[in-house]
This record gives sequence, structure tokens and C-alpha cells, in this order.
Amino acid sequence: MPNILMTRIDNRLVHGQVGVTWTNTLGANLVLVANDDAAADPVQQNLMDMVVAEGVQTRYFTLQKTIDVIHKAADRQKIFLVCKTPQDVLKLVQGGVPITFVNVGNMHFAAGKRQIHKTVSVDDDDIAAFRGLAALGVACEVRRVPDEAGEAIGKLLA
Repeated sequence: MPNILMTRIDNRLVHGQVGVTWTNTLGANLVLVANDDAAADPVQQNLMDMVVAEGVQTRYFTLQKTIDVIHKAADRQKIFLVCKTPQDVLKLVQGGVPITFVNVGNMHFAAGKRQIHKTVSVDDDDIAAFRGLAALGVACEVRRVPDEAGEAIGKLLA
């Protein structure tokens, strides 16, 4: 079983808060970005690599590749899994990736979305994905930084 320390939804993927603060707090030695666009964009990968703590490896996989290879991860790999959307996380869980908890960090406001937290805005597709994760037993909480108290996404969606 892969050693997934935490899964985070952040539409910015890897930035300073993720690459340093969360990675150090978790004790992760591998940041795995599961995102189809990032997996195909070496420029974006290089920018994200710049903000990851020294000694921490990065991987950029498509959602399908993540599903296909996550179970081959070595025990010594302490994985911090980062996704862009709740739909991506739902696809991973449905594909057999053993995710039981999701940290929701940032989901930008855009047309058609409503703000449910300072840093989280959702539309109907997002809500459906969060409900799908809840139905599969995956707990989701909004928490921007490690020393902040988390808030259950279900309460925010009610």
C-alpha cells in the first residue's frame, strides 16, 4: 500500500505553501502532482520544482498514470499527493488510489461558483464530486495552512 501522507486540492497545485510548509509539516519526501495538464507541461513543472523544499522529489503524472503506478510506490516514499480539483480526486479514488482524507486548500472563485470559505469557491460539479467522495468514505476538510483548524467541507456545503 502506498504511503500517502495527505492529499490536497489546490488549483494552484504546488506553490510555496505546498512545496515548503505542508511538505515539511508532513515529513513528505515526494510531492506527486496528479494532473493531466501539469503532466504534459515541462515549464509548469520547472516552476513548481523551484518552490519545493530541498531533498524532496517531485513527480508529475496524469490521473491515469497515478492510478496505474501508485501501488508500486516504495514504502520509503512518503507521498504528498496534490490535485487541482475534487473531480480529479474522485477519479483517483474510483480508480483504486487509497485516499481516505483530503485537505482542501484553494479553489479560486470564477463565474458560476459560489464562495463557501475564504479560499474555496464551488460550482455544482465540485459539490457533486465532494458528495461522491463523502459517499466513498473520504473525509474532506478546508485548511489552508497546517496550524489552522480544519472545517469539514460537508458543513460548508450544507
